[in-house]
Amino acid sequence: MNDLSTRAILAARPPKHVVDVRRPYAFFVEQEKSTAGPLVEVATIFLTGSECPWHCLMCDLWKHTTDHPTSLGAIPEQIDYALAQLAPARHVKLYNSGNFFDVRAVPPQDHQAIAERVRRFGRVIVENHPKLCGEPCVRFRDLCGTELEVAMGLETVHPDVLPRLNKGMTLDDFARATDFLLRHDISLRAFILLKPPFLTEQEGIEWAIRSLEYAFSLGVDCCSLVPTRGGNGILDQLKADGQFSPPTIRSLEQVLEQGLSLGRGRVLADLWDIERYYDCPHCGPRRADRIAAMNLSQQAAPEVTCESCCTGNRS
Repeated sequence: MNDLSTRAILAARPPKHVVDVRRPYAFFVEQEKSTAGPLVEVATIFLTGSECPWHCLMCDLWKHTTDHPTSLGAIPEQIDYALAQLAPARHVKLYNSGNFFDVRAVPPQDHQAIAERVRRFGRVIVENHPKLCGEPCVRFRDLCGTELEVAMGLETVHPDVLPRLNKGMTLDDFARATDFLLRHDISLRAFILLKPPFLTEQEGIEWAIRSLEYAFSLGVDCCSLVPTRGGNGILDQLKADGQFSPPTIRSLEQVLEQGLSLGRGRVLADLWDIERYYDCPHCGPRRADRIAAMNLSQQAAPEVTCESCCTGNRS
């Protein structure tokens, strides 16, 4: 265990949010470019349940979790609640701030009931840790009777940074999980961090691109770029010590554009709380619009120039 141990990470946390285990903590319909090419509507449901057993250095998803196992029937009830209020969609994401195949987070006894609610969608997307990818994934896919996609956190391929994220996995673990899922006709999405702790802005860009290349080399179909953000306690301590600062929107713009130029799979940039990454109030919103356009088109969009910050487009 390194100097940024689980104990230190937990000790630095602010309090969790108050959550209702009978309700998802967020849900909406978004558009996303599909594997086949056309835009599709995706019903995205952020489920409330038990906290992930891994305590990653950069994670803040635990804020919407509970400290006890998810009760039987809670997840199907949350899905019912969200779908009753959402517009029709082709695909569905069931994100639970952790791992869908963690028995504390999503009771296996509920898999049948969950499958009955989502089998009408063309694709079901869940998130999961590489070490929890096994036969339960295959059984759930068969229960759903539709396409299954598993999203896993690759985070970074940096040989020194990945072990310091307290993620409890190696690149070999990720590769083994990828191989297993692909052999069972389950698609993959990889979460990639933009500028995790201990990297400069330029290093963050370079290693995010290397991570994209690695994920695609394994057969990952889609990569989601996630700008590393503070606010989880331990990252705020690292920021005060000069070991972390959030990336700029220009870096996100650059990595997305270069990732798309690889032509090896879909690349999506996470726009959640994108305003916190603006380094210029004048061109920041326009850069966010450009990123959103590239997410949907999967092609480079016209560059943004800004007379106020006098930098043109360095992304």
